[in-house]
Amino acid sequence: MTRLLTEIGFGTSLRRQDYTQAAKRGIEQALWKHSINLAELYDLPKEAMEITVDIGVQQPDQIDAETLKAVFPYGQVTINPTKGGLDVARPGGNPTVMATIAISVALPIGAAP
Repeated sequence: MTRLLTEIGFGTSLRRQDYTQAAKRGIEQALWKHSINLAELYDLPKEAMEITVDIGVQQPDQIDAETLKAVFPYGQVTINPTKGGLDVARPGGNPTVMATIAISVALPIGAAP
């Protein structure tokens, strides 16, 4: 597999301290700002794509990987939550959760240089 691109995103959960929702918003931001027909460029099915999603949040154990995989309509998706992102304290309520996202896409097109 050869990694061909990486997209970056950022998402938040303003009041509910929902790490999965913050990550989902970051994934959607990364995906929806471009229309890349990567598999078609190499005459491969979209299902052949290996999609790796690295997610940085303060509480990675709170990420629901299956919910996030459902955002992707095709490809083989791996979700990798890790410690990162930021929780911003709010007076009298849950912190605002900030998630950072890196989506990498690889296809079976030969050995990487």
